[in-house]
Amino acid sequence: MAKRKKPAPKKSGRAKPAPRHNRTSTKLADPPLKGKKPLTRIEVFVREYMIDLNGRQAAIRAGYSPDSARSTASELLADPRVAKMVEKAMASRAERTQITADAVLTRMAAIAFADAKELSELRRVNCRYCYGADHLFQYTPQELQQARETFEKEIDKIGLDPITEADRKAEFTTKGGVGWNPWRDPHPECPECFGKGVEEVYFKDTRDANPAAQMLFAGVKRTEKGLEVKTHDQQTALLNVGRHLGMFAQKVKHSNDPDNPMPPASCGFAMIPPKEEPDGGPGG
Repeated sequence: MAKRKKPAPKKSGRAKPAPRHNRTSTKLADPPLKGKKPLTRIEVFVREYMIDLNGRQAAIRAGYSPDSARSTASELLADPRVAKMVEKAMASRAERTQITADAVLTRMAAIAFADAKELSELRRVNCRYCYGADHLFQYTPQELQQARETFEKEIDKIGLDPITEADRKAEFTTKGGVGWNPWRDPHPECPECFGKGVEEVYFKDTRDANPAAQMLFAGVKRTEKGLEVKTHDQQTALLNVGRHLGMFAQKVKHSNDPDNPMPPASCGFAMIPPKEEPDGGPGG
């Protein structure tokens, strides 16, 4: 008698969950960090050149020989591939810093053409005797008060009797009077300065300077002799503007210049014919 087969178990509509150790996480794992490709020496040169645009120093910092760094930098910068790398680096920096050639040129032009008199002036002003009565020494109100007090203190030290002291105090005079203004022009008939006045250096308030003068201003320094106003180099700024405009480009024409050829027989110098012997000379 044949054995009856057991009915196969009915399959459920739900799939069995995968074993825990086979489950795939839905959270993406962080990509592994990749090591940066080391820079070539040329790439290091370009990076160093962008720091100060000094080719020789950039070559030295990039590991080239200091003895030939200048020529090495010239050869590298003349290479079209390196020049393209520098141009790309400059464009990237300009985009990053939002500094354009127009902005730099505008600032250089403002420095070059700024009026330095907006910051400081050398003036010739009246001396103490120009406008005093009878061209005598003239005081300011505060100076006159101090002179009077000093005079009276000296009298008190002497210890004269009241009558003599009163007479002595009466000897104090105001000389040329009071009211000296240090900024008046020299008096043309002054017997002391003869109309030339005295030199006076005047520093203006930089807060009131126009925008160009403020760009020219580089700070102030206090020295033993007084204040020193520092400014940016206007001549250098002017030369840089001129170079940008191509004002100093020169082309020297030589004898073999195809745009300006010289006669082939000249070879770059003038041919001088031999001196003729006078009549009756040797062989004549």
